[in-house]
Amino acid sequence: MKRTAGRGVVIDKGTPDFVAALLGTSFNAQDPGRRPDQIVQANDVEEVIGAVKRARDEGLTIGICSGGHSWAQNHIRDGGMLVDLSRLNSIAINAGQGTAVIGPGCLAGELNAALVKHKLFFPVAHAYTVGMGGFLLQGGFGWSSRACGVACQSVIGIDVVLADGTLVHASETKNAELLWAALGAGPGFFGIVVRFHLRLQPRPKFVGMKAQVFRIRHLEAVMAWADRAGPDVAPFVEFQLVFDRKAMGIFAHGIQVLAPVLASSWREARAAVDFINKSPIRKLASFTLPLLPVSLDMMMKGGERTLFLPNTRWTADSMWMNMPIDPLLPALRHIAHTQPASPSHALWLNWNGPAERPDMAFSLEARTYLALYGGLRGKTATPADESWATDHMHALQAHSVGIQLADENLGRRPMPFMAPANLKRLDALRSKFDPEGRFNPYMGRV
Repeated sequence: MKRTAGRGVVIDKGTPDFVAALLGTSFNAQDPGRRPDQIVQANDVEEVIGAVKRARDEGLTIGICSGGHSWAQNHIRDGGMLVDLSRLNSIAINAGQGTAVIGPGCLAGELNAALVKHKLFFPVAHAYTVGMGGFLLQGGFGWSSRACGVACQSVIGIDVVLADGTLVHASETKNAELLWAALGAGPGFFGIVVRFHLRLQPRPKFVGMKAQVFRIRHLEAVMAWADRAGPDVAPFVEFQLVFDRKAMGIFAHGIQVLAPVLASSWREARAAVDFINKSPIRKLASFTLPLLPVSLDMMMKGGERTLFLPNTRWTADSMWMNMPIDPLLPALRHIAHTQPASPSHALWLNWNGPAERPDMAFSLEARTYLALYGGLRGKTATPADESWATDHMHALQAHSVGIQLADENLGRRPMPFMAPANLKRLDALRSKFDPEGRFNPYMGRV
């Protein structure tokens, strides 16, 4: 049954509304089979506090969901309480100070749309419907993050409900160790962040996209060129390659070379993507889209209409790598050959991040990034399709320096996601702030 009494709507396992409410918290249409004992749909901060206190009193573990874009459905666990934060979606912008305060359930697209009106910018998630709570906690690989830093670097404070039900504020000058942990802990954070305080930036004057598409038979030539070109690409260009069986413009198996640009001018943007026009493989392309102005809103919604489709059973996995691409070309060819039907896709991302980051929990990245997204629809998928992402990442594991929490698959394939010293410090803080283990640990860890 549903219960209220000032502590949010509580839906107990076994009641008629429970399964629909549970699966409704997940972008992934896969039913993981796991079932918490109850779901709390919190409407405000006081209801979050009440839920945490009740979980403490009743000895329940706590899972947390803001937008539900966890590929692994990390928030859905067996037993305990699931706190759904999607209704905490407020946005308050102080344009004069260049700051904002948002709730964890605020969607990336909603925040971007609000900032456009003030000509301000924040490196929100690439997909419109991603909840900002989980996105910010895992680091935040957002728009223009190569240029302006991962999104969590622009978090200047948090309001967090701790395991004993107390609400505290954390910043660089107050409860700084809590802020340190929140900047990159992802699904292993030991509290419920109910408000994020953000530092904003002036909005880029030009936002656009250049694209080029190659048939899959040119994979080796395209990947070798991209790997060589990557380190010299301007940081405000998001140079990426996507393997798709319904590639743009050719509607066949191909490699989409995508270059979203967020620059200070159209002239700067044209100069930054000219390496594509002058590439030695340009004559192999089957389709070329010139640099065109495209709003972030259009690109965010476009990705969800073509790649990240709803009503899809997803399995994702990832790896950071520092080595050149050449030794991996046979493996990439095998990935493409075994790729399930669209919207399944593979992403190669030129990252080449900065030499140093601020001191925070987030601490693992590398030269390039490879992620596989197995997206299955209907009932025709084979067992090989179901395990495509995980099997290939297992095979490439020796070449990986770790994974990104945004595309984590820790329940199936535990891998490093943080520098060892940072993880050790994070575990010590968890013992301090959550000594009874009220909040669920990372999947794959006990």
